[in-house]
Amino acid sequence: MAHRSQDLVSLLGNQTVIPVIRIADAAHAVPLARALARGGLRLIEITLRTDAALESIRLASQEVPEAVVGAGTILSPRQYEEAAEAGARFIVSPGITQALLKTAEDSEVPFLPGATTASEVMEARDAGLSFLKFFPAEQAGGASFLKALSAPIPDIRFCPTGGVSAANAVSYLSLPNVACVGGSWVAPDSAVEAGDWDRVEQLAREASGLR
Repeated sequence: MAHRSQDLVSLLGNQTVIPVIRIADAAHAVPLARALARGGLRLIEITLRTDAALESIRLASQEVPEAVVGAGTILSPRQYEEAAEAGARFIVSPGITQALLKTAEDSEVPFLPGATTASEVMEARDAGLSFLKFFPAEQAGGASFLKALSAPIPDIRFCPTGGVSAANAVSYLSLPNVACVGGSWVAPDSAVEAGDWDRVEQLAREASGLR
């Protein structure tokens, strides 16, 4: 499955922040994706935490070709398949299970599973994965934990998510084993609910400059 990890890294390009988005109203999906892409964050993760999530993925992937739309909070093979059918170009899970690994092996859609411990990272490595989500990042030890992992497991790269913000993103991005971070601060609920797409675009533009 190593090539699938590389496929996801290729999709990411030089983007260092992945917006992690919760959409309660599918009508917001298209303008939100457009605002993020205009701000320089074309690869976005729409979480399956609302009833509108799958429709939001479908709309954004169909109507915003400049965006690379993925699905997050995937907990089961069925959700993986539903998200892929809706147009998700990558799949993110808070953890890793054998059932999800099997589904990922049979799918062309790249998989970014979460890992919190050294043992979980090693299990994912044994499965051929080289790019993992570190979740929940701040609660699980933060940047210092990932720095400690970089010596014994140097060939795994991470996308820390969970408690990551504009204030601490650079502490993660400065690490050699961090490819990007995931965060919701670029699309706050208040801005989305108000349809303040200029605000979202500005936040995205600021985030796209983080290194």
